[in-house]
Amino acid sequence: MKEEFLHYIWQHQYFGKTDLYTVEGEPVQVLRVGMYNTDAGPDFKEAIIRVGEVEWSGSVEIHLRGSDWRRHQHQLDFKYNQVVLHVVWEADEAVKRTDGTFIPTLELKDRVNTALLQTYEQLRRAPFAIPCAGFWPQVPDITKTMMLGRALTERLELKGEEVLQVYHQLGNDWEATAFQVLCKAFGFKINQDPFERLARALPMQVVRKHQHDLFQLEALLFGQAGFLEEPTYEYSTKLAKEHTYLSRKYNLHEQAMQRHHWNFLRMRPANFPTVRLAQLAALLHKYKSLFSTIIRTEGVRNYDALWQAPVSAYWQKHYTFGAESKAVQVQLGKSSAQNLTINVAAPLLAAYAMYTDQLEHLDKAVDLLEKVKEASNRITRQYEELGWKAASAADNQAALGLYKRYCQPVNCLRCAIGNKIMKQNLPTT
Repeated sequence: MKEEFLHYIWQHQYFGKTDLYTVEGEPVQVLRVGMYNTDAGPDFKEAIIRVGEVEWSGSVEIHLRGSDWRRHQHQLDFKYNQVVLHVVWEADEAVKRTDGTFIPTLELKDRVNTALLQTYEQLRRAPFAIPCAGFWPQVPDITKTMMLGRALTERLELKGEEVLQVYHQLGNDWEATAFQVLCKAFGFKINQDPFERLARALPMQVVRKHQHDLFQLEALLFGQAGFLEEPTYEYSTKLAKEHTYLSRKYNLHEQAMQRHHWNFLRMRPANFPTVRLAQLAALLHKYKSLFSTIIRTEGVRNYDALWQAPVSAYWQKHYTFGAESKAVQVQLGKSSAQNLTINVAAPLLAAYAMYTDQLEHLDKAVDLLEKVKEASNRITRQYEELGWKAASAADNQAALGLYKRYCQPVNCLRCAIGNKIMKQNLPTT
């Protein structure tokens, strides 16, 4: 058993109240459970408990054993002087405040329904990636739908918070933030790390000064990415010369990457990092204010079009530096464009909504995800095996949020689906 189970039992008052006494023999009445506290200090604050003839207002601390109080050194911590009731599974030791006064203890081990405890243990020890897989069919669809909706919102807010961290790190610059988020997404998993590193190796302040010139943008991107170290072709030699000049001007040399950081193996030529860099340069050239464009764009089709920008003449005939290719796919494919909508537009919209307190931007992000398709993955397929079907990127993102925040850490007691399963196993009388 974990302490979280006792938190759950106390919060919902799922224990027998008949002849409720402290271990010291005083009658107990719970007038107010208190507010669950996720910060440092007692587990529940602002509770109201009647012990004997005295009504107490204060905090409730919960442990598996009474001796955990001493083990956690609460008897030395002034934050716990407000505790008016110590709730434990097993009362093996009386506890005191810092001033030596005793705190009444309530023991629960003989007051919790066995079926409830068994259900909790079944979820906690389930041999499945999704702990409630064995209970899934008995949970109403409305509960699943509501929980997935909550998981989607939480996932968007989490991504928004991550974007805001970048925003503050970059001196509250939205365009620089959009550049970093875009670079990370342009890696499309296989080259995500190198693209993130590239964004750090090439400050947006430098990019801004050369967005009017596609050739200079390519020189900066390919040079900082490490593809111009030993140029052997006419075009790469020209880019290398320009990069050398710009690198000296802006003191970029120490941040430059090396070619071996990039992955080409088992990739279609259209996905080569060289092609992605050319496409990124084209986007930065097309949109002088990329962040503003992303925030203002309306409709899925317009977002699909937003990510398309004409690459330079050289990259219309090449996948890498060197030999020409007859049929080069120079535009982002539809799935790649939708991937950018999911991983760039939606998080930026969520972050902007949180920053400005304009929730319409968050609604817009959700609406976008509901209208975009996204391929299933290892995690979403596990839910599909239980009978759930994803109809959009919103469904996929909701499933990812549910899995990572609730299923993977076995956080069932904080999940509406887990709660429903627990309640269904409560006694009916």
